[in-house]
Amino acid sequence: MAFDPARVSASFDFDRDTLDGLRRDWLTLLDLSVFGAVKSSKIGAVDRLRRRLLEIGEGLRSLTNDRSWIPHPREQIKGAMGASVKLRDTLLGLERAAQPLDGGDDFPRFEHELLDFRRRLLQLIERHETLWAALLDEQYEEDTEEDD
Repeated sequence: MAFDPARVSASFDFDRDTLDGLRRDWLTLLDLSVFGAVKSSKIGAVDRLRRRLLEIGEGLRSLTNDRSWIPHPREQIKGAMGASVKLRDTLLGLERAAQPLDGGDDFPRFEHELLDFRRRLLQLIERHETLWAALLDEQYEEDTEEDD
């Protein structure tokens, strides 16, 4: 059985307010890491953090890219799931890069902003992963029923 085009399309409808908020908060984190007073006693820790923050932005963009140009819905979903897994991995890298941070006047704000950003990003990821997994699972269930 074919994918329901309306459900596939709906699974790629990212809430504009959520995305705008994540983008705004990502820019705040980037600004704090570049221009703010966020420090670490480990050499190179803040530079690694900045790189991970850039990767998070790229990963979020990749996750939310338009995939309607991909002809088959299954490939659209698999591509989105791959971007989602990569973004989760990048988020883990960001968390590890943030661990050595331990000082600076902006550190408490940065820490608070990062934890809030992380929570909301994971909510977005999990919501869409659930939709995509359900669509793929339905296809596999139908394939199994046809084989019986």
